[in-house]
Amino acid sequence: MSNRIVVRKCVELAEFEACVQLQREVWGESDLEVEPATGFVVAANTGGQVLGAFHGASLVGYTLALVGVRDGVVYLHSHHTGVHRDYRDLGVGRMLKLFQREEALSRGIRFIQWTFDPLELRNAHFNLNRLGAISRHYKPNLYGITTSPLHRGLATDRLLAEWYLDSPRVIAAINGLSKLVAGKSMGIEVPADLEQWKQSDADRAKRVQDRIRAEFTECFSRGYAAVGFGETPTGAAYLLVPWNDVKLK
Repeated sequence: MSNRIVVRKCVELAEFEACVQLQREVWGESDLEVEPATGFVVAANTGGQVLGAFHGASLVGYTLALVGVRDGVVYLHSHHTGVHRDYRDLGVGRMLKLFQREEALSRGIRFIQWTFDPLELRNAHFNLNRLGAISRHYKPNLYGITTSPLHRGLATDRLLAEWYLDSPRVIAAINGLSKLVAGKSMGIEVPADLEQWKQSDADRAKRVQDRIRAEFTECFSRGYAAVGFGETPTGAAYLLVPWNDVKLK
């Protein structure tokens, strides 16, 4: 089915409104936490991105990105990427991110960042392994406690993903050729039962979150960067290496 899905820029008000509707379906948040259509309009008209994945006339996925400036350099902050539940595991998210990358590079933008939940293990694999992003910053409870059932009442701790679009690391990752970074490494373990605990044992999930927060904060303060994610005998783990060992040029 993915070969019948087309990714392109959203330009019409009706398309922005379709993004809002899909946002509601994906996150299930209360009205006060939903990004309105006007926010998509502003992003699309001020150098940001509103990208849609379409199956025929139906919007099945979208990405919303805003413009940022740091030290005089323009970058994009990718705020949302959502995919309709009937179109997950079909590569739609990857299609959106690769289109996002190409569109940014076509304008001379070489860096995109976004945040992701360190307890969402599939996202960790996708971001670090398949896209070649890295992370050096941990943001505790960045968005506060939300009404989304996806967050299950937990603090919205987030890792900040850094995507250096034309780096050898990213080019290798998106072509399936990435290799582990050589050098001294550390691991942050995630238990195999975490997904189950998030649904049925919130206290246990919170203890894992608290531990991971402390370990990431300590590792990042020592100059390490998260560069990979993989299975272990007891679950999975983030791989961290010294930032100076990460080759981005």
